[in-house]
Amino acid sequence: MKSSDGNRIRLQPGWRKVAYGGRQSGYDDNYTDESFLEEKVMNANVVKRDLLKVMIDSVSISQYLCIVALVVSTWILTLNLDIDESTLLKLDVGLLLVGFSVLLLTTCPFSLKLLTKYVLNISFFISGLYVLAPIYHTLTRSISSDSIWALVVSLLLVHLFLHDYSGSTIRPPGALNNPKLTSNISLNASIVASVLVASRLPSRLHVFAIMLFSLQVFLFAPLITFCVKKYHFRLHLLFSFALMVVALSVTYQLHRMFFTVLLALLVFVSIVCPYWLIRIQEYKFEINGPWDEAKLCFDITE
Repeated sequence: MKSSDGNRIRLQPGWRKVAYGGRQSGYDDNYTDESFLEEKVMNANVVKRDLLKVMIDSVSISQYLCIVALVVSTWILTLNLDIDESTLLKLDVGLLLVGFSVLLLTTCPFSLKLLTKYVLNISFFISGLYVLAPIYHTLTRSISSDSIWALVVSLLLVHLFLHDYSGSTIRPPGALNNPKLTSNISLNASIVASVLVASRLPSRLHVFAIMLFSLQVFLFAPLITFCVKKYHFRLHLLFSFALMVVALSVTYQLHRMFFTVLLALLVFVSIVCPYWLIRIQEYKFEINGPWDEAKLCFDITE
């Protein structure tokens, strides 16, 4: 096409939104037309949360804080020789029977194969722990007690910070996915802390009893609580509140400062944090549009 003066006019084709079309003639790479913001969506994925629902969801965290507090209380009583070896062994047997029964009752369907598997695994676990007890007894003999207690506190903080409060430290029956990496690191930190505490006990039987107790709790307590929660949520809440009462009662008799710290943590986790989460939802502002990356609507591993 020519103009009145005889010069040729170059027409620009219409702009099209293409994903991999290369540069379009006559338009810059970052060009957008008026229709670009028509697909803008505000707060499409923002979830409106209820305070009571968030507080109920935080019960799992409070529950595990109480479990760790009871373990620490048992460590202190054992180190002070307020609990002897026979009492610890009776406690271990009782916890093993109760946990084993709960696991079988909440696992459906029940099978003889599953029962045999649990019995064999627990037998190997206890036998190996008994054989290694003399090594644990003398493992940290050359390390000062101040360094041991500082390490124990640090490892417990790592354990609580990395623990998977929504799942289990070991794979539950019928589950498809293994525990996360952070959950494994948390479990290892608790095991090392248990070994450090056990190495300060006076006898090998003491070491075996306290190691069996600690590993039962850190390994199997999250699995038991996960199965109970999956089996019946109201039973999970009842068990959690009963555990809080027991933990607060034990820590109150043991040390008032320990009781105050635990109570403050429970209030902070169960009341303050849910309230903060609800309040900051008012300031959450999310914009979605055609500039977002495409997301797969299927599992790429399938």
